[in-house]
Amino acid sequence: MGVNTAIIPSAQGICFAVGIDTATYVAGRLIKDGKIRRGYIGVAGQNVPLNRRIVRGHNLSVESGIFVVSVEPGSPALQAGVRDGDILVAFDGQPVPNIDSLHRILTENRVGAPSTITLIRGTDKADLRIVPVEHSRDN
Repeated sequence: MGVNTAIIPSAQGICFAVGIDTATYVAGRLIKDGKIRRGYIGVAGQNVPLNRRIVRGHNLSVESGIFVVSVEPGSPALQAGVRDGDILVAFDGQPVPNIDSLHRILTENRVGAPSTITLIRGTDKADLRIVPVEHSRDN
């Protein structure tokens, strides 16, 4: 079950929907607070598979991660030392095998909370301290 968000009439009925769990959460927060607070770290990325040697060598619990395409200027990620080309694999010890999993982790509870991101840089594994900020239209 979901809520339609967009329909392309000329495309044989193709439509896009938001899952019911997300819709219920958003509706509840909008009714209660009038807005949705989300954590922001300032990276643009894409899902990528990890090399098996990297997974085994670092004993990772995921076989994919988020390839950092770019880091926003002045963002928490830039301040933490994240670089273009890094691959994010965990946030506070929780695996992030894809962008959707990172979005699920970056809830309002993460805003302002010191956290640790685990990434692969080249063949090395690194843990960096990061403090997500509240997502706004400006970032």
